[in-house]
Amino acid sequence: MAERLAIVTGASSGIGYELARRAVEDGYALFICADEPDIERAAKKLRRLGGTVETMQADLSSRHGVDAFWRAIEDRDIDLFFANAGRALGDAFADQDWSDIKQLIDLNVLQTTSVVHKVGLRMCARGTGRILVTGSIGGFVPGPFDAVYDATKAYLDSLCYALQEEWRDSAVTITCLMPGPAETPIFTREENDLEEAPITSREKQDPAEIARAGYDAMMAGDPGIVPGLPVKVIAMLSRIAPESLKARIHRSGAEPQ
Repeated sequence: MAERLAIVTGASSGIGYELARRAVEDGYALFICADEPDIERAAKKLRRLGGTVETMQADLSSRHGVDAFWRAIEDRDIDLFFANAGRALGDAFADQDWSDIKQLIDLNVLQTTSVVHKVGLRMCARGTGRILVTGSIGGFVPGPFDAVYDATKAYLDSLCYALQEEWRDSAVTITCLMPGPAETPIFTREENDLEEAPITSREKQDPAEIARAGYDAMMAGDPGIVPGLPVKVIAMLSRIAPESLKARIHRSGAEPQ
């Protein structure tokens, strides 16, 4: 019998690494991808758990990177696909470079949609498969000083629920993982300009706990999961609070000090 295969993007650290760890512990062979050399370090740790791990370093914010990634996986039978690669960008919208904004949109929206489309078509033709997309609680609120990031996550949150309904009568499922701020390198990478945001120094969610909740929800075929009671409360309140109030509250955690 062929090995069951799980593919994880953005797997070098944080939630992506923890999702890969959950899959390998569940007996899946792994194909993991990230845009940095640390993907090899992550693979070494995952192999210690007894799994078969293939790696690829590729920038999925670029068409070239996505094309190379797809060529590497297009002939494989994919059982689990984790679309986790993403980027954040702090600072005021007017102070951001357009090239950085475009890269964020290309990665979080354009290329994520492209890969989910390709993988989804293959899974639907095969008649089985599960997809998990890492969205965000940020998709529930307008995000001053995270304006484009939160907008891209709102898109992903919406896309996942729509596709889950489209695929309701098939064996293919898609689940949206919508965590709050997680203790990951996304806040400390220099290119993200988040070092001076108040949220960076505050206590955040454990990526292992987020991954566990997301993995379990995906395996259950749930359309979405908001992990952690405090974040669930935020999600609930976001449905009734006016947009202006949500924006003001978000600003208090995101505006650089």
